[in-house]
Amino acid sequence: MITVVAGPCGAGKTTWILQELAQMPTPAVYVTPGVGTVPIDATRVTARFPKVEIFHRQPETELLQRLSAGIPVYFELGFQLETDIPLLENRPHRRVALVAQENRDAGWQLWANAVIQGNQSTLDLQAAQMWRAPLSGQVFDPPSLDTFWQELTQGAYGEVHRAKGIFELADGQAFHFDFVNSLPGSAYTELNLPRWVQGRPNRFSGIEVVGQGLDEGAIATTLKDCYLSDSLLASYQASLQDSHSLEVA
Repeated sequence: MITVVAGPCGAGKTTWILQELAQMPTPAVYVTPGVGTVPIDATRVTARFPKVEIFHRQPETELLQRLSAGIPVYFELGFQLETDIPLLENRPHRRVALVAQENRDAGWQLWANAVIQGNQSTLDLQAAQMWRAPLSGQVFDPPSLDTFWQELTQGAYGEVHRAKGIFELADGQAFHFDFVNSLPGSAYTELNLPRWVQGRPNRFSGIEVVGQGLDEGAIATTLKDCYLSDSLLASYQASLQDSHSLEVA
């Protein structure tokens, strides 16, 4: 079964796919086109379901092999992408749209086999900005990161409709931050990944912000102010190792 999932910005597409994967007894494939070097949702899926195969930059021939083998495949389409996929033109597939009642129009009804209630989006697509940045190797001071995130989501750098990111913290944990302006507050989820307590993490982290009138330069500069220097990171990690040694003793 091939499933294509689409919807407005912040509708809850990845969350719906995670719910589907949780009910599947067999391996599956998750495809997330158009994310470049910032595969936030793919990393979230991998952390939750390590056996799910991720496709976002692999050759099309490899994906065709999975499709021919009959492995369940989920395509997640970002709000900025076209909903028609040439690769699937002659292949049976179901189309699922996650759309709030306020955002439903004839286009979604015509495209989708199933329309599911999603989060409301008030984003003006004509004025929308998307800012992405890979952060791999960077580790954050939690209080500084929290201040930055509150400023970001409360409008200090422009009108933010959607923000998400994966951040490495000083204690070795990796967290997924998630903000949708039609929902209360932000969601913070620790990813099921090994704690990284020696040196800089050699795994993906990054941020994506969608909104209008964004001051991208200010976002980038303020975020950099939250990075831990090599000396501070080494100090944090030495303290963690000392604490672990005391616990073992």
